[in-house]
This record gives sequence, C-alpha cells and structure tokens, in this order.
Amino acid sequence: MDKQNAQMNAPHPGTNLPAGYPPQYPPAAFQGHPGYLGPQAAYPGTQAGYSGPQPGYSVPPPGYSGAGPVGFPVQHQPVYNQPGGPAVVPWMPAPPVPPNCPPGLEYLSQIDQILIHQQIEILEVLTSFETNNRYEIKNSLGQRIYFATEDTDCCTRNCLGSSRPFTLRILDNMGLEVITLERPLRCVSCCCPCCLQEIEIQAPPGVPVGYVIQNWHPCLPKFTVQNERREDVLKITGPCLVCSCCADIDFEIKSLDEENVVGKISKQWTGLVREAFTDADNFGIQFPLDLDVKMKAVMLGACFLIDFMFFERSGNREQRAGVW
Repeated sequence: MDKQNAQMNAPHPGTNLPAGYPPQYPPAAFQGHPGYLGPQAAYPGTQAGYSGPQPGYSVPPPGYSGAGPVGFPVQHQPVYNQPGGPAVVPWMPAPPVPPNCPPGLEYLSQIDQILIHQQIEILEVLTSFETNNRYEIKNSLGQRIYFATEDTDCCTRNCLGSSRPFTLRILDNMGLEVITLERPLRCVSCCCPCCLQEIEIQAPPGVPVGYVIQNWHPCLPKFTVQNERREDVLKITGPCLVCSCCADIDFEIKSLDEENVVGKISKQWTGLVREAFTDADNFGIQFPLDLDVKMKAVMLGACFLIDFMFFERSGNREQRAGVW
C-alpha cells in the first residue's frame, strides 16, 4: 500500500506539476480521435450545368420554414439569458462531414434554406458614418451557422459607399474563417457592359469554388453562377424594380436554360421603421437540398452581392431601384 501511494504521488515525467496532480494534456502518442483517417484528398470540382432538383422537388412556397437537417438528430440547445443582456443564439450542431466537402461547409449539406440577418450599427444610424457590415447566418430553426463580417478600410467604405470593393469573411462557431468573399471594384451602371459586377467565393480561403457574374440587360438584374472552372451552372434573375413596400423582393434561381426555377434569394420586408432609418436588411435563400455544398456557398456570395448592389445605403445616398 505504501508503495502504491508513493507511485501515485510521484510527479509526472516531463511536467513541472507538483505531486498528486494529473497531467494536463494527453500523451504524445495520442494522434486524434478513433476513426480519424487524416486529411481528405483534393476534392473534385463542381459539375457544370445544374439541371435542376431531383424529380418531385418543387420550389418552397412563401413562408416555408425549411426541411431541417437530414440524417442526424437536431439538438435543440437551450437559450440562456444573462441578467440585463440579450438572449444567446444557439449554434447549429456540427453534422457529419460528407465526402469531398471543403472544411466548414458540412453545415450547408443538411439544409435547404438560409436566413441572413444584418446587424444594426448604432454609430451608422446616428451619424451616417459607414461602418463594416456584420451578419448572422442561420438555418430555418434559428440556429446560427456562421457569422460574417466585412473587412474594408474606413476610406473605401465612406468614399465609395455601396459600390465599394470588399472582402467579407465568414466564420464558423470556432471563429475559424471557412468562406471568403472577394468583390473587386467594378462599374455600377449597366451603361458599361464590359465592366459589370462580380464576386469570387473561396472555401477554404484562397481556394475559389465559384463566381457570380452580372449579365448585361437593359431592364432586369441578371447574374450567372459559375463553378471554380468558370463554367456556367445556374442563372439568377431579379425584378425590374427592386423596391417594394410591405412585401418581399425575390430574385429567382433558375437552371441554365431559365426554364426551371430551383430556388430564390429574397430580400425580406423588416418593417417600416427599420426600412426607413437603417440599411440593416434580412435575406432568405432557398435552394434544393441536393445542390452541391460549394454551389450553396456561392449562393451566399450572390446574396451579399445583391445586397450591396441594390439595398445598401451610404450616407445620404438612397438605394438603387433597378440596374440603372
């Protein structure tokens, strides 16, 4: 018995901890959890030309709450309220990682609807001083999937306004950047068809997975969604007038031949006061559940490009009512 006590109280080798304390880290032989197979091989590119959802799929009607995650139970995490503070928004539980999925995009594999809520910046409301935009990205259950923040310098924001080039960084619940959106400086009027708007989507950062390119049209907002090889996959078409009172504004996601509507990007009406005094917008994105996760990430980029092009106000400049 004395010998056993002496062994238990002896200091652990390689540490500076006093006797009686267990080691604070796993042994060096630990190489990851059971079943870990190491990093995946390079994933193949997205197939060109998404022909539409599987048979029987229809575009969700207005007010559709989403199908929810498939293949794993939804863990409804409790929402705790701190005294005098706002409710803490729960994060979506991490689903299983599907094959050939870029890191961080596994959350998109289980959903067919995304909600994007722009946060109200008090300084911007009071002074009209343009600040970096911040967004919460949630699933249909209200669980946070990502958090997005703009990374643009003060001079660019306030001099170029909504037409500014920007970098938007999308972070997961660990604070890791999983998606990067890059919008270059382009012409804001369709009078110059050779230099129209576009945005590049990278996942992980530095690895392009797709692009959204504005197409010239005299009346309608039109965009082409491309994969990482610059091959056309989908089309997006908006209304002639991108302004409405007390109603949502829909941009339809269509197949390449524009015959089938497979989803939509909706700018949601947020109420008269918020619409009049802030530029904090809410968006909803609906797409087929079986759409490639990289194309779902590209849909996020398309939504942010549409927001900046048509619904972002800067200083005393009002939002645009159309492609002009």
